[in-house]
Amino acid sequence: MNEMVLDAVDLQILRALQENARLTTKELAARVNLSTTPVFERMKRLEKSGFIKQYVAVLDAEKMGRGFTVFCSVKLKQMNRAVARDFISVIRDIPQVAECYNISGEYDYLLKIYAPDMKYYNEFIINVLGNISAIGSILSSFVMDEIKNTHALYL
Repeated sequence: MNEMVLDAVDLQILRALQENARLTTKELAARVNLSTTPVFERMKRLEKSGFIKQYVAVLDAEKMGRGFTVFCSVKLKQMNRAVARDFISVIRDIPQVAECYNISGEYDYLLKIYAPDMKYYNEFIINVLGNISAIGSILSSFVMDEIKNTHALYL
């Protein structure tokens, strides 16, 4: 497989876009000291090769009324390919689950859930996760204070 190698300019472009994905090609070109055409071509190549997966707006969960953050560890009753596939399929369709990771250790999955408050989360556990028959146990950890939250990769 022919993997693309990133050079110093590619990394500069990626760093700048992580800071502000709304930069115009002209603004980005000025930051990396190139003209707009090569910067545009590099961006398209980075997108096509999958280094840039998508452009998003990062919302403030608190201002959106979803500031109660929970990390929910899930252990399945049994683990096999079919059960895992079905669980993942269900989890992907639950909008309150912002992130889901298959993890090692005592639990099988780690979910990040945004909710308005504890009462809402309790109802969510009972009415949503509680209806997933593959789940054997759940351990909820409630975020008391957010110390660092970045979507940027260290480059």
